[in-house]
Amino acid sequence: MSDPAATLADMTDRWVLAPAEDGGAEVAPLGPDGLPAGPVLREADLAGAVRGRPDVTRWVWRSTREVYPRLLAAGVRVERCYDIEDAETLLLGHEGRSGEPRSAAAALARLRGGPVPPDPPPRSAAPGAQSPLFEPQGVHLPLTDLLAVYAEQQRRHAATAHPDRMRLLTAAESAGMLVATEMNRAGLPWRADVHREVLGELLGERYAGGGEPRRLAELADEVSAAFGHRVRPDLPAEVVKAFARAGIKVRSTRRWELESVDHPAVAPLLEYKKLYRVWVAHGWSWLQDWVREGRFRPEFLAGGTVTGRWVTNGGGALQIPKVIRRAVVADPGWRLVVADADQMEPRVLAAISRDPALMEVAGQDSDLYQSVSDRAFSGDRAQAKLAVLGAVYGQTSGDGLKNLAALRRRFPKAVAYVDEAARAGEEGRLVRTWLGRTCPPAAGTSEDATQEAGLPQDDPRAPDGQEGEEGRGEHGWLPGYASGNARARGRFARNFVVQGSAADWALLLLAALRRGCRDMAAEPVFFQHDEVIVHCPKEEADAVVEAIREASATAGRLTFGETPVRFPFTTAVVECYADAK
Repeated sequence: MSDPAATLADMTDRWVLAPAEDGGAEVAPLGPDGLPAGPVLREADLAGAVRGRPDVTRWVWRSTREVYPRLLAAGVRVERCYDIEDAETLLLGHEGRSGEPRSAAAALARLRGGPVPPDPPPRSAAPGAQSPLFEPQGVHLPLTDLLAVYAEQQRRHAATAHPDRMRLLTAAESAGMLVATEMNRAGLPWRADVHREVLGELLGERYAGGGEPRRLAELADEVSAAFGHRVRPDLPAEVVKAFARAGIKVRSTRRWELESVDHPAVAPLLEYKKLYRVWVAHGWSWLQDWVREGRFRPEFLAGGTVTGRWVTNGGGALQIPKVIRRAVVADPGWRLVVADADQMEPRVLAAISRDPALMEVAGQDSDLYQSVSDRAFSGDRAQAKLAVLGAVYGQTSGDGLKNLAALRRRFPKAVAYVDEAARAGEEGRLVRTWLGRTCPPAAGTSEDATQEAGLPQDDPRAPDGQEGEEGRGEHGWLPGYASGNARARGRFARNFVVQGSAADWALLLLAALRRGCRDMAAEPVFFQHDEVIVHCPKEEADAVVEAIREASATAGRLTFGETPVRFPFTTAVVECYADAK
C-alpha cells in the first residue's frame, strides 16, 4: 500500500468544480500546469457531477464549507480537495498581507486590478440545527474566474521561499476542512439523559423563570454570609470590592489568586465559580440547544486561529469539562478511541530547531520531561517541564531565567530557535511555522487574544479581565499579546513557531488518519489541538489504535522530514469519554 498521505500535495488527477446557483455545477479536468485539459462541462446536479467521476483524486473548488456539506448530505465523499479561499488566506499571510479580504471574489479583483470587495460577515452558529451551519457564503464565481485565481495562486506558491512546504501546508489545511466537515456531520455521541443526571447531581433543582439552580443559590448565600452583606459572586468587580471592604486586596477573582487568601468566602466562591461555568457553558439550555438525536454537533472550523488551531462556531466543544464528559458515550457495540499526543510542543521544537540533543530525547517514546530533567536538572522533572514550557511561552524572568540558562547549555539550538523567533517578532518581521503559516501583525484586543489561543468567542473561559484561568497553562492563551507592544509580540512569535508548527503537523495527522480509516466504519468525531476521538465498532478499536500510530509517524515524516523525533500517543479504548482520563 502507498504511504497514506505521501501524495497529499500531488498535482495529478485534478478537476475544478464551480457550483451554480441552480444546484448544478460546472466542471473541467486540469492538466499538470493547472490549466484546463478538456472542455468545461455543465452538470445539472452537483453531487452527481462528483459521484460520476470516482477516479478524480482532487477537486479544486472555491470553498469546502460551501460544497462539501452538500456532497456529504447526498452520500458523496471525496478523497482530497484544494480550497481556493483557504489557500488565499495562507498566501496573504505569507506575503505579509494578513487581514486583507480573502474571498475568491477579492482574489479575482486583485488579479484584475478592480475594486476589492470586503469579505462577507462571519456567520453565527445555529444551535441544535445542522442545516443553517451549511448555508453557502460568498459570491458564486464562474469556473473560468476560479481557474484564473487558481492559476495565480500556483504562481504565488512557487514564489515562496519553500514552495513544497507551502503547497503541503495548503493541501493539509484543505484536508483538515474535509475532516472538520465530516466530523460536523457525524457528531459526537451524546447521552442527554446522562447529561441531565450530571447536572442534577452538581447543580440541584432548577427554579422557574430561568434563575440560578438550587446549589448555585446556596453557594451565593454562603458567599454573602461570609462577607456579612449581599455580594453577587457572578460579578467579579463586586467580589473584588467586597474583599477590599474586608481589608483584603485582590486584583481579580482568578482561582490561583483567591487560593492564597485567608477568608471564609473563598471556598464557596471557588465552588460557585466552578459550577457557574458548568451551568452557563453546558447546562440545561446548552443541552436543549446543541444535542439532537444522540449527537452533539458543533461546527468545527479548521484553521480558526492564526496559529492554525481549530475552534468551534458555537457550542464550546473544545472546553467540555471532565464531569460533563460522562455524557459522551459510544453507541451500543461501539467504542471511543481517545488519543492524546504526548508532550507535543517540545517534540515539535526538537524537530524544527534540529537540536541534536533535544532530537535524541524526543526520539524516545518515554517521558520527554523526565529525560530532559536527567540531562539538565538533576532529575527534577517539574523544573525541567517549567524550563521547556518557559522557553516556548517566554517565561524568562525570575526562576524562569535560571531554568532557561540551564536549558540553553544542554539544548542550545532549540533555545536559539525560539529566541530568534522572539527577536523577529519584536522587530516586526514576519515569523513562520515550519511549513510556512505566518504570524500576523499584533492584535489589539482581548478578543483577538482569545482567537489566537483557540478559545471560541462564546466560551466563558476566554480572557475577560477576571476569568480565563482554565485557558492558561501548557496549551493556554498567551497573556499580554493583546497589548500589541513589541515585547508581547515577541512572546507570541516565540510560541507561534512551535504551536503553529504543531498545528501543521496535526493537520497531516488528521489527513493520514482519515485515509487510514477509510475502509472501516470508524469515523473521527472530535479533535482539539493534541487530542482526537474516533468512534468505531468495538471490533475495529485495535485497528484504529494502529491507524493513529501510523498516522502520527506519517505526519511527522511529511511535516518535518526525516528526523529521529517521534510523536507518540497515549490511547484509551472506552465506552465513555470521562473514563479516558
